[in-house]
Parts: sequence; C-alpha cells; structure tokens
Amino acid sequence: MNAVTPFEGIGASVKRKEDLRFLSGRGQYTDDINRPNQTYAYILRSPHAHAKINGIDFAAAKAMPGVVAIFTGADMPDLGGIPCGWQIHNKDGSPMAEPMHPVLAVGKVRFVGDAVALVVAETKTQAKDAGEAINVDYDVLPAVAGLDAAIAPGAPAVHDEVAGNVCYDWHIGDPAVNAAAFATAPKVVEFELVNNRLVPNAMEPRAAIGDFDRTTDEYTLFTTSQNPHVIRLLMGAFVLHLPEHKLRVVAPDVGGGFGSKIFHYAEEAIVTWAAGKVCRPVKWTADRTESFLTDAHGRDHISKARLALDENGRFLALHVQTLANMGAYLSTFATSVPTYLYATLLAGVYTTPTVYAEVKAVFTNTVPVDAYRGAGRPEATFLVERLVDVAARELGIDKVEIRRRNFIPADAFPYQTPIALQYDSGDYQTTLDQALIGAGYAEFETRRAEAKARGKLRGIGISTYVEACGIAPSAVVGSLGARAGLYEVGTIRVHPTGSVTVLTGTHSHGQGHETTLAQLVTDRLGVPLAQVDIVHGDTAKIPFGMGTYGSRSLAVGGSAMVKAMDKIVLKARKIAAHLMEASVEDVEFDRGTFRVAGTDKTKSWGEIALTAYVPHNYPIEELEPGLDETAFYDPKNFTYPGGCHICEVEIEPETGQVSVVNFTAVDDVGRVINPMIVEGQVQGGVAQGIGQALLETAVYDDSGQLLSASFMDYQMPRADDLPPVSVATHVTLCTHNPLGVKGCGEVGAIGSPPAVINAVVDALKDYGVRHIEMPATPAKVWNIINAGHKLAAE
Repeated sequence: MNAVTPFEGIGASVKRKEDLRFLSGRGQYTDDINRPNQTYAYILRSPHAHAKINGIDFAAAKAMPGVVAIFTGADMPDLGGIPCGWQIHNKDGSPMAEPMHPVLAVGKVRFVGDAVALVVAETKTQAKDAGEAINVDYDVLPAVAGLDAAIAPGAPAVHDEVAGNVCYDWHIGDPAVNAAAFATAPKVVEFELVNNRLVPNAMEPRAAIGDFDRTTDEYTLFTTSQNPHVIRLLMGAFVLHLPEHKLRVVAPDVGGGFGSKIFHYAEEAIVTWAAGKVCRPVKWTADRTESFLTDAHGRDHISKARLALDENGRFLALHVQTLANMGAYLSTFATSVPTYLYATLLAGVYTTPTVYAEVKAVFTNTVPVDAYRGAGRPEATFLVERLVDVAARELGIDKVEIRRRNFIPADAFPYQTPIALQYDSGDYQTTLDQALIGAGYAEFETRRAEAKARGKLRGIGISTYVEACGIAPSAVVGSLGARAGLYEVGTIRVHPTGSVTVLTGTHSHGQGHETTLAQLVTDRLGVPLAQVDIVHGDTAKIPFGMGTYGSRSLAVGGSAMVKAMDKIVLKARKIAAHLMEASVEDVEFDRGTFRVAGTDKTKSWGEIALTAYVPHNYPIEELEPGLDETAFYDPKNFTYPGGCHICEVEIEPETGQVSVVNFTAVDDVGRVINPMIVEGQVQGGVAQGIGQALLETAVYDDSGQLLSASFMDYQMPRADDLPPVSVATHVTLCTHNPLGVKGCGEVGAIGSPPAVINAVVDALKDYGVRHIEMPATPAKVWNIINAGHKLAAE
C-alpha cells in the first residue's frame, strides 16, 4: 500500500527546508566567502562625536608589513554621498535638509564611529595594526547627543548648513478641526513619553567584500543585505556612478536583519571602490563593537500627546507632537519612519474622528537612526496604547471597556482613518475576546491576590494594535517622497521534469522564505515541496526586486509569484488542451492534474512540463516552447495586520525585578501560509518587544560617547527573561492581494512593548504610578516602590 503524501500547501505546518543547512553549519554567510587573492580592510573610526579633521598622517602606517593601500576621504573627490531614499517636505512645502554623507569623513567627523580612513592589507591583523598607527589631528568640537540639547537655542550645529539641527518639521491632519474638537471636549488627557533608542544586534555582524574584474570592468559586492537590488541602485547610481550592468550585488545567507540590514552603508561603497583601486578583492567584517557604533539604531522619540474624550469615554481627538532623532546623517529610509510609517498609524484601532500630528526630525552627533523591527508602527502603538490606559484610569473606566467603546466595528471596513490610511479588513473585538480568554483575564484578580500573599506585586496589561505593512503602492509612496517603486518581482521557472525554481526579489534572513514561498508553489501547481527551490539575493539572477522589510515578502513578493503562476497555468492548460484534443475552456487544473471537464481524460503536471521542452506534439503555431514566466506586482494598498497582546508580570518589591510570567498574543495576519512559522515569527517579535520594555536602551553621555557599546552595558533578553508565549490567530483576509495575506514579521514587536509596560504600571498602581519609561529596569521599579513607601510613611 502506498503511503499517503502529507499535505504541504497553504496552511500546513511544514518544517523549514533551510534549517538543515543552518543547523549543520553549511550556511554560507558573507564572512564565509573568500575570493582569490583577497585583501582585508580595516576602517579607522572617529573616537569623537564631533571634531574637525586638521590632518591625517599615515606615512608610518603605510610602511608597515602587509599594507597594500591607505585611503582617506581626500582620495574620493568624485564619489557621491550615501543617499537617503525618502524625501520629506516641511509643513510649508519646502524640502527637508539633506546634508551630504561622505563615504569617508571629509573635514569633520559627526559621531563616534564615523569612518575616517581605510587600510587595505594582506591580513586582517596587519590591516588593524596599520590602522591603529594612523595619526589623526582632531580639533574636538562641542557635540549634541540628546534631542532636547540639539534643538536648544545656540546648540552646536551638527551640520553648519542645517539651522537649529532640524531636518524637517512635518505635519499631518487638519489642525483647525483638531483644535475645535479639543476646545469643546469635556475631558482632555495629557501625556509625555520617550520611546527609547535601541541597538539592533543581529546575530551576524555586517560584512562586505568588494571585487573588481579588470577584464570586464565589472564590480561585485557580497554583503549582508536585506535588499541587494536597492543597494545596487543606490550605490551604483548615486555613490560610485556605475552603470547597473557593471555592478553585481550578492546577499547570501544573512544571519538576522531586523531592519538594520536594509540600508546602504558606507562600508559597502568603501570596499567596492577600493577593490577597483587595488584590483584585488577587499573584505571587511565588523566586530561587535563596530556593530554597536555603526549599525543604524532604532526608535528614539520624545512625544507629547493629548487625547480629547466625551463624558462616556469616547475619543474625540488626538494631538501628538514628536521629536525624532535622525542621528548624524540620514540613513536610507530614516525620514519615512517617524512620518508615514508612524504618524499615519496614530489612529490605531479606534474611531477617533480627528488626529493631528507634528513631527520634528532632528540631527544629533550620534549613530544614524532608521528602521528597526516595526519601524514607526511600534512607536505609534506604544504611544496610543499607553495613552488609552492613562485615560481609562483618569476617567475611571475599565481598560477593556474603554477599548471596546472606541474600536472600529467589524462591519465598518473598509475604514478610512482621518490620517490618510484606509484599513481594508479587521475584527478587533474578536481578537480582544480571544486574547482575554487565552490569558485567563477573568481570573486575574485571584492570581494577583495569590501573588500578594507571597509578597509579590502582579499586574496585567493589554495592547490592541494595527500596523500598516506590505509596503506599498509605488504611485502612492512616490507622491509621499519615496525615491523608488515598491513593487516586487517573481519568476517561476518550470524545468522539463516538472520541478520548479522560483526567483524572487525578496530576501530571506531568518523568516523561512525557502519554505513558505515553496508552499505557495506546492499549493498552486501541485509540485512536491522537495522539488521547489527558492533563489534570492543575487542581482545577476533576479530580474529586479525591492527586498524584504515591512512584512512585504508574502503580501508583495508572494503576490508576484501568484501572478507568474497564473501565467504558467494558462500556458500549461493550452498545452494540455492540445494533447487531449479539447478546448482550453474545458481543461481544469487542480494541484498537478489537468482534466477535461466531465471526462476521465487527464494529464499530469510532469507530462505537460516535458511536452513544453520536448515539443514533438505541441501547438507551436500558438505557443513558444518552454514554461517560464515572470510577473511584477505593485500592491494597491498597505496590508493591515492587527490584534491583541496581553502581558502578565510579577514584581519582586525587594529588588524591583520584573518577571514576565505569561504572554498571550492573538494576531490577525490574514491567511496563514505556515502556522508554525507564524508562531515563531510572533514569538521572536515578542522577545524583542520585551527586550525594549524591560532591558534594552542605548545611552549616550553629553559628549556623544555611547556608554552602552557592548553586551557588558547593553542587556539583551535571554531565555530565562522570556515566558511561554501563547500564539493564536484570527483571520480576516486582506481584500486586495490574491493571497489574502497581511504579514506577521513585525506584529510581535509592535503589540508587546505597551502590553508589558501597561502590566508593570498596573502592578504598581498602589504606588500612584502613572507611567514608567522603557526600559522598566529593576532600579527604576525599586526607586518607585521605595518612593511610594516613603510617601506613605510621611
């Protein structure tokens, strides 16, 4: 008896195809690659946050053993600056300030870690030794590291040409309507908060290898990137001024990105340019300290918010003022994060009639700030969900009830928010109900009492959220300042025996694309999963693509694949019709079998594929041989995942230690392709959200020195910091892409931080705590508890 083949298509929890390669140590990361006759790069970096470069003496260094060449910014007069990919306009319509970001510093350094000189040597050790022998004459200048300091009157200028250090002052919403709503509101709740700066800390540090072929004048860059085509476009066109066909960018296996590997970094241009100069491959790999000092940081907002409510706790208006830290230079997508990816989500899951947001982006003498898992959406959700809890407390309304009163009803979709976005589908009441049941919310007070009997404080926090991802229509984002289209491409290459290779413009760096994208093919074409290969990350193989970020791989990249498979199936049905002497309209196709409707005539997928390549009996007058198709997909809208996260914490009063004892996540990510991978994505995002809420923060001193520049001073969550995370889904389909998917890569990091902090504040409610800033470290919590005790004693 033949064994039944297990179902491997959409909805199956198929084990990840790529894991054997990774777990057995056979992955190939950029640092694993070594080119013939390779040299090594060491980048000398500024120890000062702000200084004038009076001179660079590298004579002694150049004479050291193994040194091939030394370059400074003066050697690169013809290179362009590292470009920003998104232009924002001020409220008066004028363009943002966009100072040049040189590949190597010219004249000044503007943050600790700014690249000053490049040493190319035969070995890594020789390059470092020579780099440390370079003498740079710095004239140290006053620096600004914090937002308030940067915008203070008379503050030192990060860039002389940027007045007041303001990159842009951007507004969205109708100020008159908003002001009128506040003027007549029965109740106004005001609130200030900080969204703390984070360091991404992917497992694999960034690396880059530049190579140059003198016989063809072609450059190749191997790099740790989430979107190689974008790197090729930005670096080739704007920095090195190369025609794209002369530049190949390869992003092999990538060990985590979380947004930090989206961007075009100076090191990529440095090693590629240098390879052309020395006519040998040049390899650079960051150490962990370099990663702390040069990988784009995330978050770093200071916000003031006002919420207007009526007598029944219904939201009337929201007004938000945000200062957003850009760091010393504009990173690739930095400017879009606090604007179109943040402020447009301030309506949240609620029917607030008017929202007005003012966002002022500010330059500081710190590492550039850009997208970090969620990119603006976590910042918006944290502000809104903390504000809702504060309002509930001040109005004496239960925190669940105030949310229910203000939710967008399930029958109101598609729902037009007051700040640009139109949500296509959602059901926030149901995800809340599921989460409350899953978290045992009704029994919480019993658990609180039990904890109190043990001398512990217990709290529970709720976060209901929506995000915009699957980024997004090219025409729309172009009108909003994006300097590239955000479509995606998919090529389906059917081989003569019926196996399939997929060429996709998205990139996998831990998400499991080699499995989930293959499942789409298995589900549509009936090809066994083992016979489907996914190829990505090489601009020489993929027609074009915009990479992976913003939970777009399935919604945009998968949709492009569906369009390409539709073309394949149409052509295959014509071949099958010819073989079975039937009309195309009568040929049905279902997961690998072609059938003439109402008959027992069938042809298998393999037979049709072979016929396409061995066309002895073929409708040659109608069709070309072969069975390959390519399709581009430009989405009609963002996708809008949403859901509810509930966190339960316990605090040890004697130490202030916060333990997350239970976490429940119920998310609407649209159609679920692989439940096991969705669960893992949500759990990983929750781990990062807990890290931000309780442990992680990047700290600068007033001179611009990063005090948390190693794992000795920057605390990442460990396994024993994390609870079991219960993950469930409730599906409402996306209405505008062919898969009905929404995206799951960021939801965990978006919904979890406010759930955690709401739980901590709830646990401390008897101490008069209105808010605690992230991270809620033991020291902060202990001080609050002891200040409360002191007040009680007085």
